[in-house]
Amino acid sequence: MYFFLSSLSFLDICYSSSITPRLLSDLLASRKVISHSACLAQFYFYAVFATTECYLLAVMAYDRYVAICSPLLYVISMSSRVCAWLVAGSYLAGVLNATIHTGVALRLSFCSSKVINHFYCEGPPLYAISCTDPTINEVVMFVVVGFNLFVTSLTILISYTYILATVLRMPSAAGKRKAFSTCASHLAAVTLFYGSAASMYSRPSSRHSQDLDKVASVFYTVVTPMLNPLIYSLRNKEVKDAVGRVMERKRSSDR
Repeated sequence: MYFFLSSLSFLDICYSSSITPRLLSDLLASRKVISHSACLAQFYFYAVFATTECYLLAVMAYDRYVAICSPLLYVISMSSRVCAWLVAGSYLAGVLNATIHTGVALRLSFCSSKVINHFYCEGPPLYAISCTDPTINEVVMFVVVGFNLFVTSLTILISYTYILATVLRMPSAAGKRKAFSTCASHLAAVTLFYGSAASMYSRPSSRHSQDLDKVASVFYTVVTPMLNPLIYSLRNKEVKDAVGRVMERKRSSDR
């Protein structure tokens, strides 16, 4: 589990780093300009890290399934080699996904308006200002992103269905609480990431609201990576105790 958490932390750093520095720079700059190659590079790395996180969250759900449903086989089933292969597979899926989207984006040309109505370069805002018919790009994005969301969300759903069935059969209330506590942080991270991503990509372009898309994109590119360490750290007893002491001191100082 901790190997996957460290992988998720590293991925969140890379994910935010592909978007946030440029975003902050543009917010401070009076003239916001990005070259065509830099825009495609940002689009590529954003797609790599977003898809990788999608698959890594599914892998973590499977890890929880093995830990709760087959605890005696966990060391064998989730050996260091297996974990490394699962993480590598997640990155491979991210690279393949990004290569497809970026490759198809190379066919786009921009004639009149070159103002991207978004915080960074990604599919829908680029398609909106392209003078090339973006139908192929939109279909490819809908199919590929839909496939990724379907496969990973189905993995998570099946894993948690078995987990729930196993937990409900536990005779001990303490055991049930411990099992649910183990899964709570992962479910929170999944809800934040998948909820915002699905709201962004599951609608056809004709129903896209650019303002809503901006809010959703901020959630899964900035807010979710920022909250993940907090979500997982609050499961740690020492962190909980430290937060409790800080809150207690704050209440005492306010009196």
